[in-house]
Amino acid sequence: MTATRLMQFAKQFGKYCDHRFAPIARRYGLSMREINVVLFLANNPGYDTARDITEYRGISKSQVSQAVEFLVELSYLTRTPDPDDRRLLHLALTEEGLALARECKAVQARCGQDLLDGMTEDQVRQLQELWDMVMANGERLSREVDQ
Repeated sequence: MTATRLMQFAKQFGKYCDHRFAPIARRYGLSMREINVVLFLANNPGYDTARDITEYRGISKSQVSQAVEFLVELSYLTRTPDPDDRRLLHLALTEEGLALARECKAVQARCGQDLLDGMTEDQVRQLQELWDMVMANGERLSREVDQ
């Protein structure tokens, strides 16, 4: 498998997921960037700052700031200053945001199921093991670049 094929897969699957999320995006008047912020917060307890979203999702700081601002205006998110560092704001989904997150997570789960369509349980397990190795290698390589 080449890097080109991995990037091609990411693009194709991203396009498919965007298509599946389009009805929610239209209904709520949100962009995929805003949906990604909601999903990040819903799927990653303990990672609740704009910096976390920027670092782990690869969305630029300005785009995360715009998305967070819009989600706060729509009452899907709240911002709370960190008691030890007032410059740091913790983000939390409101009740409305949690309802949106549940809808988004259902679509996300369906996208994952569609991706694994036709695979046996053993094949899915093997794929997970291999993907864990690929992810570990990616993390190691990223750390090497950061040093």
